[in-house]
Amino acid sequence: MKKNILSCFLFLCTATLTLSAQEMQEQDAQFIRKIYDEALTNSNSYNWLEYLSLEIGARLAGSPEAAAAVEYTKQIMDTLNLDDVRLQEMMVPHWVRGDKEVVRIVNSSIGDVDFHVLALGNSDGTGPEGLTAEVIEVHGVEELKELGREAIEGKIVFYNRPMDGKHIHTFRAYGGAVDQRVWGASAAAEYGAVATLVRSMSTSIDYVPHTGVQIYKEGVPRISATAISTKDAELLSDLLKREKVKIYIRSTCRMLSEKLSYNVIGEIKGSEFPDEIILVGGHLDAWDVGHGSHDDGAGCMQSIDVLALLGQLDYQPKRTLRVVMFMNEENGGRGAKKYWSTSNEKGEYHMAAIESDAGAFSPRGFSCDADKGVFDNHFAAVKRWESFFQPYGVNIYKGGSGADIGAGKSQKGILFGLRPDSQRYFDLHHTAIDTFDKINKRELELGTAAMTALVYLLDKYGLEGEKGR
Repeated sequence: MKKNILSCFLFLCTATLTLSAQEMQEQDAQFIRKIYDEALTNSNSYNWLEYLSLEIGARLAGSPEAAAAVEYTKQIMDTLNLDDVRLQEMMVPHWVRGDKEVVRIVNSSIGDVDFHVLALGNSDGTGPEGLTAEVIEVHGVEELKELGREAIEGKIVFYNRPMDGKHIHTFRAYGGAVDQRVWGASAAAEYGAVATLVRSMSTSIDYVPHTGVQIYKEGVPRISATAISTKDAELLSDLLKREKVKIYIRSTCRMLSEKLSYNVIGEIKGSEFPDEIILVGGHLDAWDVGHGSHDDGAGCMQSIDVLALLGQLDYQPKRTLRVVMFMNEENGGRGAKKYWSTSNEKGEYHMAAIESDAGAFSPRGFSCDADKGVFDNHFAAVKRWESFFQPYGVNIYKGGSGADIGAGKSQKGILFGLRPDSQRYFDLHHTAIDTFDKINKRELELGTAAMTALVYLLDKYGLEGEKGR
C-alpha cells in the first residue's frame, strides 16, 4: 500500500513538473511571438538606418561623417531611457582616397581601355604622375615564389583568384580568396613589383569594383594596391593569354595623421545579475563609397533596436544588456581592441555577445563560438532553444561570431554571429552600390526580431552547466 502511495506521489510530482515546463515553454513562445509582432509593426531600425545612410552616408574612421555617426547614435540611445550612455575614446587611422583612380590599358590590340577600379583601403597612391608597367597575372600569393624576382620585378602583379562559387555559404568563398587583397601588395613588393591589381571580392561578374582593407608588411616597400571589377578582371585575363599588356595606374590615396574617435555604448543594468553582460553590436564605420547600409549600418540599427523593442514590451532584464557601436572595424579594428582591453582590465564577464555584420537580408541562423574549454556546455545550453526559432526560419549552429566580438572569447561566455541569407551580400560588400535602396524593411526587421528573441532567452535562463570564468 505504501509503495502504491509513493508511486502515485512521484507520478503526480513528475506530471506537475512536466506541465510546468510545458507552460513555461508556451509562455516563452508567446513572448517571442510578441517580439516578432512588435519588430514587424513598430520597430525603429529602418527609419534610423535611412537617416544614417542618406543624411550621413559613407563614414570611414577619422572622417567627419564618422564623427557625425557617433553623435547620431549617441542621440538615439539618449532617447531610450537607458541606464547609461557613454563614449569610449580611441585614436583611429585616417585614410583618404584622394582623386578618382585611373587604371588604363595603354598598349594592346583592343586599344586603350579604362577599368572600373577602387584603391584598396590603407594603400599608398602612385603619386600624381602615376606609373606604367607590364602586367603579370597570378592566382594567389603562393605563385609569387614559383615565378621569382626575375619574372616579377618592375611589373604590376594582377591577382585574379575568383571566389569559389561552389560554396553555398558565400562567406566561405570570401575567406578563401581575400588573402590576396589583404596581403598581396607587400607579398608582391618583396619580389620587386611596382603595384598590384586585385580582382574584386565578389560572386557577381559585373563592372562594380569592391574596395577593402590591405595591410602592409613592416620593412617592405609600400606599393599601390587597387581593386578592379570582376568583368574587367575577366577581360584583362583573356587579353594576357594572347599578348603582353601594359597598364597605366594613377591614385593619390594616402594615410593622414590619426584622429580621435569613439565607440558608442549604451546599457540597461540587470536587476538580478548585473555583473553578467549580454552585448549586441555592429560596427559604425563604413567604407568611403556608398552608404554602408548593409555593411554595417543595418547591424548597428538592429542592435540599438533590440534594447528599444524590449523597452517597448516593458521587459525588465535580469542581466545587464549592453549595445556597442564599434568604430574602425574596416581598416584597423581599433574600436574592438579598445573595448575588450578595457573590459578585461575591469574584470567584466560577458556571458554572451551577438554581432550583426553580415547584411540585412533575411535571417537564417546564429553561428556560435566560445573558448574550447566551455564551448560544448554553452552550445548545448543554447541549442535547446532552436525550436523557438524554427517557426521563423532561424537555426542555431556551430561557427564563427564576428570581428568585433571575437576577442571576448577569453571571458569564456558564448559568442554569436547573426547569419542572414548570404547569396546577394557580396554583390554589395565594400562598394558604391551598398546604398539604402538595397535594404528591404521587412528583412531588416526580421533580423532585429531574431536578435531580440535570443537576448530574451539568454537573459531569462543564462547558460546552465557552465558558470563562467
